[in-house]
Amino acid sequence: MGILSGIFGKKDVATDLTKQAPYKLSSEWTPYKLYSGRKSSALLNVRVRNMTNEVLLTSVVAELPKQLGFEAMKLSSQMEKRVGEIAPQEEKEIRFEVFSGVNSDKGQYTVNLTTFAHYRDYGHVLNYVKKKITIDVV
Repeated sequence: MGILSGIFGKKDVATDLTKQAPYKLSSEWTPYKLYSGRKSSALLNVRVRNMTNEVLLTSVVAELPKQLGFEAMKLSSQMEKRVGEIAPQEEKEIRFEVFSGVNSDKGQYTVNLTTFAHYRDYGHVLNYVKKKITIDVV
């Protein structure tokens, strides 16, 4: 591989990116709770920071339990947002609006966030970072 990289001038960044977590994820709810027995919504603000030395094509997927949804009718419980390219050490913010409804029981619900590093296009995954966060329904 060293001979080919010397001839063609290409470096293999895939092995470096799969060894460590490429992103730092932080999240925040506004407001910090939802209400049961009625329609309410909260914004999930997700900040994604590229922790590598390479530009990364990025997407974020949020998965909700069945009692919550991304629209008032709660038809979809999974949403992908394509962020685009993130430069090294750059941070971007993505927002998801989350709804509760009449059949949302009181309790604490877990939301799964997965941030993917892609190569070539969004169909090829190089690495990913997962995070679980909770929201209270009161």
